[in-house]
Amino acid sequence: MKSFIEYKEDSHFPIQNLPYGIFSSHENSKKRAGIAIGEFVLDLAQLEKEGLLNSNYFSNSTLNSFMSGGKKEWSNVRSQVQELLMDTNPTLRDNSILREKVFYKQLDVTMHIPANIGDYTDFYSSKNHATNVGAMFRDPENALLPNWLHLPVGYHGRSSSIVVSGTDIHRPNGQTMPLGSDNPVFGPCRLMDFELEMGCFVGTGNNLGEPISIENASEHLFGLVLVNDWSARDIQKWEYVPLGPFLAKNLATSISPWIIPFEALDEFRIENPIQENPTPLPYLQSNDKWTFDMKLEVQIKTEKMENPETICNSNYKYMYWNLAQQLAHHTITGCNMNPGDMFASGTISGEESDSYGSMLELAWKGTMPIQLSNGEKRKFIQDNDEIIMTGYAQGKGYRVGFGEVKGKILSAK
Repeated sequence: MKSFIEYKEDSHFPIQNLPYGIFSSHENSKKRAGIAIGEFVLDLAQLEKEGLLNSNYFSNSTLNSFMSGGKKEWSNVRSQVQELLMDTNPTLRDNSILREKVFYKQLDVTMHIPANIGDYTDFYSSKNHATNVGAMFRDPENALLPNWLHLPVGYHGRSSSIVVSGTDIHRPNGQTMPLGSDNPVFGPCRLMDFELEMGCFVGTGNNLGEPISIENASEHLFGLVLVNDWSARDIQKWEYVPLGPFLAKNLATSISPWIIPFEALDEFRIENPIQENPTPLPYLQSNDKWTFDMKLEVQIKTEKMENPETICNSNYKYMYWNLAQQLAHHTITGCNMNPGDMFASGTISGEESDSYGSMLELAWKGTMPIQLSNGEKRKFIQDNDEIIMTGYAQGKGYRVGFGEVKGKILSAK
C-alpha cells in the first residue's frame, strides 16, 4: 500500500498508520479532527465539507462522538481515508486546489487533547517494574504483593490534569517526610520522576451494571497514545499508605497527540506472556493476542545539552497484564466506561537495566546516578530538564509510530 504523499521509510505516519488527532491552524483557529500522514495533517472536517468523507464527526473539537460510533464505523472511515490517500486515486492527488484546502504541515499546526477525557485510570501492569519497586522498598524475596499475579492492580487518576505533548510542567509542592524526622515538611518535590507508559482510549462504553467481557474488549477499545505519568516520588512515599497515590500523580499526565487505531497495530500483535503460576480467574482469561511488539525510547535534554540523549530503550511487549484484561477487570463490578475515557498501562520496564521506564529504576532510588555524555549526572529530574518519549512498531519497509510526547519540568511556584 502506497500513498501519493511522499515520506521517508522511517516516518512514523505512513498510510498504514493514519492516527487521529485534534488540531487547529493559523488560518483557522477552530479545533477539528485530522489524520497524520507523513509530515502533513489531513483535515477530516474539510473532507466532510467537500463531500469526500461519508461521516459527520470531525468538525467537533474532540473525537468523542467518533469514538462512540463503534468498531464498524471506525473501520469504515479508515478505509475511506486510505482510499483517498492511495497513489492510484486521483481525487486528491491530481487536484492541487483541493489539496491546498485539506493538507497542513504538521509543523504549522497546534495539536490539542484529542478527547474530552471524563475518567482516567492508571494500572501497574509491568511485572519487571513492580518487581523492581518491590525489591527497593520491601523484601526482594517477596517483591510482588500477594494480589499482583491475580489481578491488574490500578488506581483512579485525575483526568483534568492530562495535558498534550509540549506542555511545560511546574515542579509540585507538597508534604514530604525527611529521613530521621518525626514530622513532615512542606516544599518543592525533590525526587521528580517520569514514567514511560501507554495510554488506551475507550471507544464505545457500557451501561452501569453491565461488565465488558474480555472476549468483547476489541469492540470497545479505540486506540493508543504514549503517556508520561509524571511522579513526585518523595510526596508519594509519605502519602500513599493506606490508599495509594494522590498528589504525587495529580500534578500532570502528558500524552502524545495522535491516537493510533488498533487496525494499524494488528500486524504487530504477538503472543501474550504466559500466566500459569497462578492462572488468572476465568473472567481474565483470553486467547486473543493483546500484546504488541512496539519499541519505546526515553530521552532527556538538560539545559546544557544541544541535543537530547537516550536513557531508556524498552518495548511494550514486556507488559504482563494486557489491555483486554485491564478493561475486563475495570468493568467486572459493572463500572460504566464512556467514550473518551483513558486508562494507562503503568510504567513499562524491560528486563535489562537500560530498559527501565522510570528514573527511580534507572538510577536505582538514587544510589546509581545516570551518567550523561556531557559529564552531568542525574538521580531524578532537575528543573528545566526536558523528557521526550517516542515509540513505533517496525513493519516491512514502514513504521507505525506514535510521534512523541515531551514535557519540561519548570521550577516550583
